[in-house]
Amino acid sequence: MLGKEQVIVMYENTYYYENNSNYGSSGPENNEKPGKKPKNSSGFGKKIMIGICCGLSFGIFAGLGFQAVTTATDLMKDKMEITQEKEYGGAIEEAAEGAENTGQVKEELKSTTELSGSQLLTTTVTDVSEVVKTVMPAVVSVNNKYVEKLSFFGQEYSQEAIGSGSGIIAGKNDTELLVVTNYHVIESAEELTVQFADGELVQAQVKGSDADKDLAVIVVPLSEIESETLDAIAIAKLGSSDDLTVGEPVIAIGNALGYGQAVTTGVVSALNRAIASSTEVAFQGQDKEINTFIQTDAAINPGNSGGPLLNIRGEVIGINSNKIAVSSVEGMGYAIPISDVHEIIEDLMNKQTRLKVAEDKQGYLGITGVDVVAEYVELYDAPEGVYVSSVMEGTGADEAGLVRGDIITAINGEKISSMDELKEELSYYEAGTTIEVTIMQGSPTGYQAKTVEIKLGRQSRTR
Repeated sequence: MLGKEQVIVMYENTYYYENNSNYGSSGPENNEKPGKKPKNSSGFGKKIMIGICCGLSFGIFAGLGFQAVTTATDLMKDKMEITQEKEYGGAIEEAAEGAENTGQVKEELKSTTELSGSQLLTTTVTDVSEVVKTVMPAVVSVNNKYVEKLSFFGQEYSQEAIGSGSGIIAGKNDTELLVVTNYHVIESAEELTVQFADGELVQAQVKGSDADKDLAVIVVPLSEIESETLDAIAIAKLGSSDDLTVGEPVIAIGNALGYGQAVTTGVVSALNRAIASSTEVAFQGQDKEINTFIQTDAAINPGNSGGPLLNIRGEVIGINSNKIAVSSVEGMGYAIPISDVHEIIEDLMNKQTRLKVAEDKQGYLGITGVDVVAEYVELYDAPEGVYVSSVMEGTGADEAGLVRGDIITAINGEKISSMDELKEELSYYEAGTTIEVTIMQGSPTGYQAKTVEIKLGRQSRTR
């Protein structure tokens, strides 16, 4: 056997023994010569076996170690997932407010998402083609041929002029198609025509009007409309302007600039806008507020007056009016709220239709007059109407007792606020017709209302 302090040294495949403590002083115990292979090698084999066993043991323990780490990691991961599921489940249960299971929670969340998506779609709609397709057949162009008076170096001249506007087909009866428009669109009309969406042009008559509200109803005889056009037209649905909100989308349709029907879109910019009339100014120079309007940024141009302002459902919620627009600003249009004038429209539609009388057959009242302007209304507490400047001797007005200073305010119940309105009203009566005229006569206690009957005469014409 090898001594405790002896080691095996291999050098060039020859084994020899070396004593670490006394190098070279003594040889091997079997007295073999150095450099010779020992006869007994059982000790070396045992060393080999021990090395192999150590290697195997290391491999086994290493494998067990890796397995233990993997197992521990999996256990920790599972524990974390269980904890997260519990926390997530608690959050879901809290959000569900007592829901019985997760499926119900998911369904509620889905419904909320669908509602939010629907609201977003409603507020971002830009395609109004279907609304326009439905409503366009209910919109018409209104053309007004009238006599325009001009003053040049103190001389008055007259010439024919043509104005354009729009209208809304609001109903029909057994014989007529009823169209709503603005009063200023048909004011002083010598001849009115209505053009439908298919291009057909038909003459119309005024059924009734309200100058204060800037409203009028005109009619077209059904017998004058081609059957193809009757089949193509539609009656507009009147909605409610009471439910409008600022920011709500709106659509305007009208005969812009007289070129034909056009569509503009925008939103409700403001509600209940009080607008001062351009013709009514208080004596002290302050604007007199009249009526309230819907303000919108949808373009309202000349020719759009009388056309509809629609909500996204295609219901008429306003009647556009370009008369009160201001040229110095941009993105501000106005419309008469439909709910404010719905009853007035109904009353005008139920009036008896009157046809204008030929000019040479029209009745003559027998007065000269001027408009009572706002300054006199404010200063003298005078009523609006026509101030009688003079009364022709021997005429119906003279026989009825009209005198200078009287103010005519109505004819047969139709309000009169200007000389133009007086002439317009008289154009429906033939000479020889007896009418009721409401006048305001001055007295020490103020103006007193009086109704007189006047038989219209025929005005002599010098040729």
